[in-house]
Amino acid sequence: MSQRKPDLDIVVPVYNEEARLGATLHALTAHTATLPMSVAITVVDNGSVDRTAELVDEVAEHRPDNTVLRLIGCARQGKGAAVRRGLLASTARWRGFCDADLSTPPQVLTEVLGHLERGAPVVIGSRRAPGASYAVPQPLVRRLGSSTFRMLTRPLVGGVADTQCGFKFFSGEAAEQVFRRVTANGFAFDVEVLAVARRLDMPVVEVPVRWTDQEGSSFHVWSHGKRVVSEVVAVRAALARMS
Repeated sequence: MSQRKPDLDIVVPVYNEEARLGATLHALTAHTATLPMSVAITVVDNGSVDRTAELVDEVAEHRPDNTVLRLIGCARQGKGAAVRRGLLASTARWRGFCDADLSTPPQVLTEVLGHLERGAPVVIGSRRAPGASYAVPQPLVRRLGSSTFRMLTRPLVGGVADTQCGFKFFSGEAAEQVFRRVTANGFAFDVEVLAVARRLDMPVVEVPVRWTDQEGSSFHVWSHGKRVVSEVVAVRAALARMS
């Protein structure tokens, strides 16, 4: 399998994730073992100095027959840079990414793949699509921050209800077209991905997920508010240059 193109490539961007990555990779490989296709899981290391790389090797020793694990590096900092590196290095028919904390259960992949197989170019997990839920309700401050962020970004992404769920998948062609144009590396990265897809007239399918907030998030509404606004402004400017 490692000598031919995988059907599906799952990119996991990481930075010092030794505490969570092992459980995430075991959960992913347990589910990919049930899929009737060849799968690659590509861990993109964003400069970790802990045991992240060793964990990938350890899990790879027990991978299912239809799945390969690989580790590649990304010198440029930021989730956006790491995801872009992984997706553009892939040759898979379908490609996507999930967060290292796996807040979205991997079982959602089955429904995502169904839409991709039927020709959808972009399929994303959504905490706001009909049927979605939270395992634990978000704190009030986080909900208020999310509402403000949605109002700020809605003109860019149109009718997409949830831009920030870290579970997004694409046809190979869509991934190439979108990620060769995306430049954001920080919090506005997901917004730019969906805004570029919209500009290219790619419909986005939102799949409901049961979301679990994980400890260790680097985002804090109040301390990162100005930075988020400045990044969204930069995305607007980048989209204007596409016109």
